[in-house]
Amino acid sequence: MSTPYQSIDALLAKLGSLRKPNSEQEGDDSGGTIAPLLAPTTSNESRNTNPVHTVELREQAKQKLNDSLDALARITAISERGEEAGKKQVVLPSVEVWPTAQRPADYLPRDYQSTVSATPTVDFLPVAPQSLSETGLQSPEITDLALKLLLNRGFESGSRIATHLGLKFPVVEPLLRDLKTERLVVYRNNTSVGDYVYELTELGRERAKSLSEHASYFGSAPVPLEQYIESVKAQSIEGRRPPLSRIRSVFDGLEIDEELLSSIGQAIHAGRGMFLFGPPGNGKTSMAERITSAYGDNIWIPKAIVAAGETIRLFDPNRHQLMPVSSRSLEIADGRWVCIRRPTIIAGGELRMENLEITYIRNTGLGEAPLQMKANCGTLLIDDFGRQRMPIDELLNRWIVPLEQRHDYLQLESGRTIQVPFDQLIVFSSNLEPKDLVDDAFLRRIPYKIEVHNPNAKQFVELFLHVARSMDFECSGEVVQYLIKKHYVQAERPMRFCHPRDLLRQVENRCTLHELPRVITPEALDNAVKNYFSIMKPKSVARS
Repeated sequence: MSTPYQSIDALLAKLGSLRKPNSEQEGDDSGGTIAPLLAPTTSNESRNTNPVHTVELREQAKQKLNDSLDALARITAISERGEEAGKKQVVLPSVEVWPTAQRPADYLPRDYQSTVSATPTVDFLPVAPQSLSETGLQSPEITDLALKLLLNRGFESGSRIATHLGLKFPVVEPLLRDLKTERLVVYRNNTSVGDYVYELTELGRERAKSLSEHASYFGSAPVPLEQYIESVKAQSIEGRRPPLSRIRSVFDGLEIDEELLSSIGQAIHAGRGMFLFGPPGNGKTSMAERITSAYGDNIWIPKAIVAAGETIRLFDPNRHQLMPVSSRSLEIADGRWVCIRRPTIIAGGELRMENLEITYIRNTGLGEAPLQMKANCGTLLIDDFGRQRMPIDELLNRWIVPLEQRHDYLQLESGRTIQVPFDQLIVFSSNLEPKDLVDDAFLRRIPYKIEVHNPNAKQFVELFLHVARSMDFECSGEVVQYLIKKHYVQAERPMRFCHPRDLLRQVENRCTLHELPRVITPEALDNAVKNYFSIMKPKSVARS
């Protein structure tokens, strides 16, 4: 947070320049700094005989002054936006939600709008808690993590412990002092003014080992489930209606006619669900993967949440893409949260029922959030629907209530059940007809059933020429007509949107191997078709 001074020490130095007259400084060994003003209001003698107390008081005063300047800077950043914003009451809870209608610069930090991406700005920012109560956690939930961290690392400074837990040092430091009072940690040495390197005592080591046997997790402090629910409401895809121009730009590079684009756009506006079906190779998966981008912005999610005393890991580096934020935003944001691109979670034929429930990692006391929870505020794509290892009826029955009510029920390891948001555009992609897979009751809950057809000859030619140009090939329309007539019409072979790309890659490999010019010829196409369709017999051959 920007303040009139680059650091609190600079401010203290400035205040220290307001020194007493030399005659009043005799007998004072402070060198004229601010320290005497922060010492107890007793005689110089008592002040000099209690130097530790003097330093502690000085650090307490510095911290209070720093907190006040941070609050002042936040108020200033908002009030500078204009008279109207300056009149609003400034509230700084652990999680702040700005109404979408009032979101522009009145409420966001000065440089925040340029910190995420070129897409629309997020309208939610989890603000770092300034006290234990604002974290939403009880002190043991933080101190237990600190003890297990020290057991793993041996020793660590207080500031690094706070950073590891995702919390500000002023929130964690009093808890570390409590651990020292309880004789669970000791000061190994001091690192800077007001901070120490902490080490476990024998009693603390025993406590940490006992805690680790129950739950070995000692990562970032979790976020309460209630705060997570509020964040999903603030960043929900429901009610977000990107313009048609943006939706069209998202599908740039894919051959999609206006009728299909309109149907997909309506489903995006609904934010409920869609069924993409049709022959394979026509880009259903590619379309589904791009849908999330239409919503445009990034979101904040907790690294982990806590519900009924159990920790559930939500952030998945294999499925979530971290997005950069500015240093100013990092100072403001709660370190327990991360900024990610709106998620697109894909599950194919490998999907099983356990992927839709909390899975617990053995001997860690840590649960892994299910796929649909990781997809909140984004898109969940069930690809190749109908070919999962689990029965279709079992999968559909699992999602009837979430699709209808927009919330899900998950069972914890203790047996308790929690309610979590189900806020995502769920997309089923299949080569099979929906009516052959599911009953009418389920189809009613998927409002959009969109068929993706094979390309016609005109679309195929345009796409082939476009891909050829992008791959630096010289290609004429007559050569593509030759391909269609000989290898599709005469062979009674259906055209697919994926064929131009796949056949041209075959031609490219042939050219690079034999050092041939990058020109598409009938001979090159004959060779590519022979390799590509060798075991995919056309209808005429199959009948004979």
